[in-house]
Amino acid sequence: MTTHRKTTDDQPDTDGQASTLSTPDAKPVEINNPNGHGAATTARQWQVLSQLQRNRWVGTTHIYDQLKLAGFKISLRTVQRDLNALSKRFPIEKNNANPQGWRWRDDAPLQSLPHMNLSQAVAFNMVEANLTQLLPPAILNEIFPWFDLARRQLKNSKVTHSWIDRVRIEPATQPLIAPHIDLDSKDNIYHALFYQLQINACYTRSNKSQASEYTLNPIAIIQRGVIIYLLATRTDDPEAIIRTFALHRFDSVDILETAAQTPDGFHLDTYLDAGSMGFSHPLFGELPSRGKNTAIELQFTKQAGKSLTESKLSDDQTVTLNDDDTLTVQATVNLTSQLVWWLRGFGSGLLNAEPALLYQAVLDKPTDVE
Repeated sequence: MTTHRKTTDDQPDTDGQASTLSTPDAKPVEINNPNGHGAATTARQWQVLSQLQRNRWVGTTHIYDQLKLAGFKISLRTVQRDLNALSKRFPIEKNNANPQGWRWRDDAPLQSLPHMNLSQAVAFNMVEANLTQLLPPAILNEIFPWFDLARRQLKNSKVTHSWIDRVRIEPATQPLIAPHIDLDSKDNIYHALFYQLQINACYTRSNKSQASEYTLNPIAIIQRGVIIYLLATRTDDPEAIIRTFALHRFDSVDILETAAQTPDGFHLDTYLDAGSMGFSHPLFGELPSRGKNTAIELQFTKQAGKSLTESKLSDDQTVTLNDDDTLTVQATVNLTSQLVWWLRGFGSGLLNAEPALLYQAVLDKPTDVE
């Protein structure tokens, strides 16, 4: 298996230097160790350094246990000797506690070591499994070697495999298979967003059969369920309205050399907190602010509404248990298609909803939205 390594001008590659270690700001230095020589010693001492953390003491016994899990057949005394030898050349320090702890000094420069400890490997493994769809190619290309290193680090660890086999992220709604996304289009969108450039795109709207051509200012990427959306403004829109484009509906995307423009005062968290990704519903258009920050009252059967006593709709939510064994829930929310779809999921467990337009939307047939 190929080992991925990254070198820089100030961190020389140590291939061919079997018993040396290097830091980003120093030439390779010899580490004397009576228990081993050559590549095996170097690998072990790299692993020792990789276990150390900043602002947290790591016990010698913990380092010894991690090295054993990684396949090193050594004694605790060997680890202690390694640490004492390494402390003469690297910015690490020990405390006077019993058992003794080690850590990187506060003034230690950041370093990239060709090993990672098991907890770091688990973290990279979960990032690869759940977040790679949201990372731009420029970043993915940089961290793929770390994903590979994490997989190799976990390969022979029964303890870590036990953890990975016991942790999952499950969707709260019906699982769906993600739609096909044109990879060239996706890469170009992410590249343009990363470098804040405009794009020229052919995009097929959900209610159209033919693609339209737009010049867009990419603003943000949001994943909602299995769908990934691009927030963007159209250059031919004088009002610069922020629009939502599903990535799987892009037929082609070309990156332009012109800089993308972001609306003044735009903040992604503020945009999301306002419920903009909930999608508007045609029945709520006549309400003030299209139903944003609306006081609602929902009546449920006791069993159906029980979950809302544990997970709130809003900070100001109140729940009242009625004499007829029903629950009344009052909250302030944004009236959106997402809320309508969610309420439909309660079926006959939802007995009533106010304002009346909300209950009408729930009882009506689903309305297609873009």
